Amino acid sequence: MTKLSGQQQVEQFLEKLEHPLKREIEEVRRIVFGIDSELSEHVKWNAPSFLFRNDDRVTFNLHGNGFFRLVLHRGAKAKESVNLNPNFEDVQGFMEWVANDRATIKFTGIKDVEAKRELLKEVVKRWVDVT
Repeated sequence: MTKLSGQQQVEQFLEKLEHPLKREIEEVRRIVFGIDSELSEHVKWNAPSFLFRNDDRVTFNLHGNGFFRLVLHRGAKAKESVNLNPNFEDVQGFMEWVANDRATIKFTGIKDVEAKRELLKEVVKRWVDVT
């Protein structure tokens, strides 16, 4: 049996996904995946997740009712806590900080995705750079 690549895992996951915001999830995936050529993806925590140099950095949280989130984090393994807030002071309100080194971005529909497109690119690129 052939092991699926990370991208194949995500594509298979999305084919089977039943979520009211599936179209929006797929669009956010396209946006994030196009940010940096070193990003790869796989399925983690039962959702698509993006890796930078094989470390998870951005993972979907699909458990909302009428929304979904992107979780910006520093990987699955516990690391020494670092306060990343100062790197993102200019975009406060766009991100919700759940810890000093973990934030989320919430999406509620296609208009919301489109309105946040450029800032999403900037924030994810910065997140990858500082983590």
